[in-house]
Amino acid sequence: MIIFAETGFVVTPFLPGDSMLFAMGAIVAAGNTGLDIWFLCFILTAAAILGNTVNYRLGKYFGVKVFKEDNKILKLKYYHQSHEYFEKHGAVAIVFSRFLPIFRTIAPFVAGAARMEFGKFTLYNIIGGFAWIFSLSFAGYLLGKIPFVEKNFEVIIVIIAVGTFAPVIIAALKSLFKKKEKIEDNDTAL
Repeated sequence: MIIFAETGFVVTPFLPGDSMLFAMGAIVAAGNTGLDIWFLCFILTAAAILGNTVNYRLGKYFGVKVFKEDNKILKLKYYHQSHEYFEKHGAVAIVFSRFLPIFRTIAPFVAGAARMEFGKFTLYNIIGGFAWIFSLSFAGYLLGKIPFVEKNFEVIIVIIAVGTFAPVIIAALKSLFKKKEKIEDNDTAL
């Protein structure tokens, strides 16, 4: 449900997809769950693909009109940033956005709003879904068996959560500094 919601609803970018996938893989590796890693990956991949498809359809239906400048979650600047990223990198953005929090939630919505051809979207959605789910789940599954990882599991989960948000935080800080720089340049020009 978390994977479906994070990818399926543009208002849920805060859900812990990456760290949860790693954790699930590690928990399966530890045993005593009765879960098979392959079964888990296929179920989670289906949730990720279906979530992106729902989000694409919502974007196609609602479009840009749901993004507002003063909205706390659906800020217009998030749409413009995602749209710029999407325009710059084309359909491959659907695949790579899977590995970037916030972008993975907004990219399918933007693809729908931008009226990306559904067949093309679906191809990249499937590729991205498999790549994201399998890479992080199997990373957890393989690394979860290492005693160091078992002993420091909580710390590693925090590192993954912070690490996956690092590109978003860095981009936000760069944007903030650029705005500050522009304001300072305008003030000195006066």
